[in-house]
Amino acid sequence: MNNQSVLTVKNLVKTYRTDHTLFTAVDNISFELGQGEILGLLGPNGAGKTTTIQMLLSTLKPTSGSITYFGKDFFKHRSACLQHVAFASTYINFPGDLTVDANLTIYGMLYGLSYKETKHNISYFLKTFDIERLRYKQTNTLSAGQKTRVMLCKAFLANPKIILLDEPTASLDPDVAQDVREFILKQQEQHGISMLFTSHNMDEVAYVCKRVLVLSNGKIIADNTPENLASSVDISRVQLVVGDGLRRTIAYATEHGLAYSLQGRAIEIKVEEHKIADLLNGLAHSGVQYSQITIEKPTLEDYFLKVSQLRKK
Repeated sequence: MNNQSVLTVKNLVKTYRTDHTLFTAVDNISFELGQGEILGLLGPNGAGKTTTIQMLLSTLKPTSGSITYFGKDFFKHRSACLQHVAFASTYINFPGDLTVDANLTIYGMLYGLSYKETKHNISYFLKTFDIERLRYKQTNTLSAGQKTRVMLCKAFLANPKIILLDEPTASLDPDVAQDVREFILKQQEQHGISMLFTSHNMDEVAYVCKRVLVLSNGKIIADNTPENLASSVDISRVQLVVGDGLRRTIAYATEHGLAYSLQGRAIEIKVEEHKIADLLNGLAHSGVQYSQITIEKPTLEDYFLKVSQLRKK
């Protein structure tokens, strides 16, 4: 990624007035998306992610603030900007009575592709996502996972410079979802496509995104790498397979206020990193014997759960 920004958002605000009450869905956020960057946009439900994306697509008008694509004011050059911006979401449906081919053909032509180029790209992306057999099926006959793959074909069809991806793998089987992640990274590497990426799969976000924005109550509360966000959580997971002393292990965790989960003889205990030695010493003092131990450092999901819990307080 170079330092050139293809999308700049400054002081973006969206408020709603309901029953004489003013609600702020997006609260004065600012950020940039660099050329060739995959930027994660995370946050609990209701944090403002969807509202932000809708404003970036001009399907929702901001209350105030500015959006700039490729150095152009979005509100003054909407059509020119959107010619290079695509969108894919698991939650958006195609016209159901049209075939996959018809839907994608209309989309390609609307984006200014020639008929020949449109048909070539349709063939290429249907093959890429392994859904060539669905080309002449009506979209209302497709499963949720199949519709998601068609939506991804649509997003990449017109060779966009920016793609807004909203939960792109939510309805996919794990093996297909992994193929999609690899495809996204390949498109970034080979074509320098910039992407704004939302997902509730934290492992996925950590895999494809080098930088993450975190929204909470409409505000950006973090802008950092997945690794740095994860390391800000001082909770590790100690996983033990206990041969003798499982009850004593549970008693120790309970006595010291440590969260734990059980699966057969295996127990996972959440503990602050600097207290791991105390935990192991305490279990040894209690005569606990275990055949296997694994210590996992905090993950991006741990950070996300922490943010979600703080939001509820």
